[in-house]
Amino acid sequence: MKNRIFYIMLLLMSVLACSEEFSETIEIGTLNPSALANEDGVNFLLTAAYSALDGVTNASGGWEATGDNWWMDVISDEAHKGSNDGDQQTLFLLEVFDWQTGNSYINSKWRALYAGANRANAVISLIIGEGVEVQFASQLAEARFLRAHFNFQLQIMWGQYATYISDENYVNTDFAQPNGTPLWSNIDADFLFAYQNLPDAGDTDFGRATNTAALAYWGKSKLYQGSYGEALTAFQEVINSGKYSLLPEFADNFRSAGEGGSENIFAIEFSPIGGAFAPNGNQGGTLNYQGPNGWCCGFYMPTQDAVNAFQTSGGLPLLDTYNQTDVANDAGLNSSDPFTMHTGPLDPRVDYTAGRRGILYNNWDINPGKDWVRSGFSDISGPYLGRKNVYWAGEDSQQGAGAWGEQRSGINYHFIRYADVLLMAAEAAVETNDLATALDYVNQVRQRAIDSTPVKAADGSDAANYDIALYPNFASQDEARKAVRFERRLELAMEGHRLFDLRRWDVLVPTMTKYVESEARTIPNFGPKFQGAASKHNLFPVPVNAIDQSSGTLSQNPDWGS
Repeated sequence: MKNRIFYIMLLLMSVLACSEEFSETIEIGTLNPSALANEDGVNFLLTAAYSALDGVTNASGGWEATGDNWWMDVISDEAHKGSNDGDQQTLFLLEVFDWQTGNSYINSKWRALYAGANRANAVISLIIGEGVEVQFASQLAEARFLRAHFNFQLQIMWGQYATYISDENYVNTDFAQPNGTPLWSNIDADFLFAYQNLPDAGDTDFGRATNTAALAYWGKSKLYQGSYGEALTAFQEVINSGKYSLLPEFADNFRSAGEGGSENIFAIEFSPIGGAFAPNGNQGGTLNYQGPNGWCCGFYMPTQDAVNAFQTSGGLPLLDTYNQTDVANDAGLNSSDPFTMHTGPLDPRVDYTAGRRGILYNNWDINPGKDWVRSGFSDISGPYLGRKNVYWAGEDSQQGAGAWGEQRSGINYHFIRYADVLLMAAEAAVETNDLATALDYVNQVRQRAIDSTPVKAADGSDAANYDIALYPNFASQDEARKAVRFERRLELAMEGHRLFDLRRWDVLVPTMTKYVESEARTIPNFGPKFQGAASKHNLFPVPVNAIDQSSGTLSQNPDWGS
C-alpha cells in the first residue's frame, strides 16, 4: 500500500506541476485518470488543493503569494510595510500607491490563486469525468468550496478582469479564457453546492470545509454583491445553528488555546512540524517578525491611524473624531530616551493588536521601543509591532524556523471566524434597516472584548487605561452603519480584511487621502512619498505577464491602460 501511495503522489506532483499556470496550454500528463479515481487518488488531489490555501504551490510561494493577505493591509490605512524603505522595494511601491502592471507581488498573487483554482479543478474533473460523483460526493463538494474560495479572492482583487477557468477548461487544457465578466455567479453556485453537500461541522476531519462554512462564505459573497437580505438570512442560519460561539478570550483567536475552537469557521491550518524548515508553517509571513529574540525581518507594522482607532470616550469609539488626536507614541525616540505612555482611555483590544512601547509583548518581555524596531527614523514604518501573527512565549507548539532563521509560525489564519460572521450579519442588518439586530450582533462582539482579560502590567494592574462599553442604541441607520464598520476595524485589525472593506464600501480614495495627511504627524516624510489614491486602485491591474501568456485573450483593466 505504501508503494502504491508513493507512486500516486509522484504522478500527482507531475500532473499539478504541468497545470497550474492558468494561461498555458501544455500536456497535463499521460496518466489514465482511472488510476486516480479511488479514495487514495481523490484524497491526494484534494489535499493538494487545500495545501494551496497558503499560496505555496509549484507556480508560486513565499510572502508575495501569501494566503493570509497580510500585505493587502499595507495598501490600506491599517499597516506599514515595515523594515527600511529599500527592503522589498516592490512592496514599498505598492504602499505608496506607485502601482505598475509588472509588480511581482500582484503577479505572484494572481498565479497563486489560479494555481489553487486549478488544483480544485483537478479534483472536480476527475470525479465528474470518471462518473464517481456519488462515491466521492463530499470530496466533490469540498473541491467546489475551494474553487469558490480562490475565485472569490480573484474577484475581490481584480473584479471582472479576472477570468474564470472551469473544470471543462482544465480538462481541455484551455486555460486562456477571456475576462470581462464578473465571477460572482460561478462563486455562488459552487458555495451553494458545497453547502448542500458538505457534512456538518463536527462530522468531518478538523480543517476541512463544512456546510456552515460554505453558507457563511456564500453569505459573504452576497454581502459583497449588495444582496443584503440574502446575506443576512445566510448569516443568521450560521449564527442560529449553535455550532459556533465567540471564544471567551479575544486573544485566543491567535494562540494555541483557540486552535480549532468554537470561533473557527474556515482557516489555513498551519503547523510548524512536518519536516525540516517547517514546510507546513506560515511561509508567507516569515518577514513579519522583529523584537524579542533577534527575529527577522521587521515587516507588517500597524499604522498610527490603526492604533488611534482604539481610543474611546465613555467606553465607546470616537467614530468621527478618532484621528484628531494621536495615541502617544515613541516615533523618533531611542529606547534610552524618556517616554510618557498614553494615559487616555483605550479599547483593550489595542494591546492584543499592536505592540506599543512599555506594554508586555505576547508574554516575551516589555516592549522597549526602538531597540525592537528594525526600521530607521527616516523610513515610513512607524513605531508599532504586529502582534496577532506572532506566537507567544511558552507556546513552543506554534514555533517553527526556516532555512535562514526565518520564523514559520503554526498560528492558523482565519479566512472567516465567528466574530466576522456576527459583524457581517450586523452590516447586512443595517442595510436592511434592522437596527435592533445590528445592535445585538455588534454588542455581542464588544461584550467579549469587555469580558476578555486585558494585558497586565508587572504589578498585575491593567497595562493601560482600558475602557470599553456596549452601545446603548443606534439613533439612526447612518450611525449604525458607522458603528458596524468601525467595529470591523477594531475586531479584525491586522487580519487582511481592511483593504477589501474600504473597496466594497467605495471609500478607499477619501480614506487613504485623509490617512496620509494624519499619518504625517507621526511619520513626517510619508506624505511626500505617497503618490496619491485614485479610483483605479479599487482593483489590481491584470499582471502584464498573464496578458502576454494569454496571447491576447486577456484584456487589461482600462483604468490601468490597454
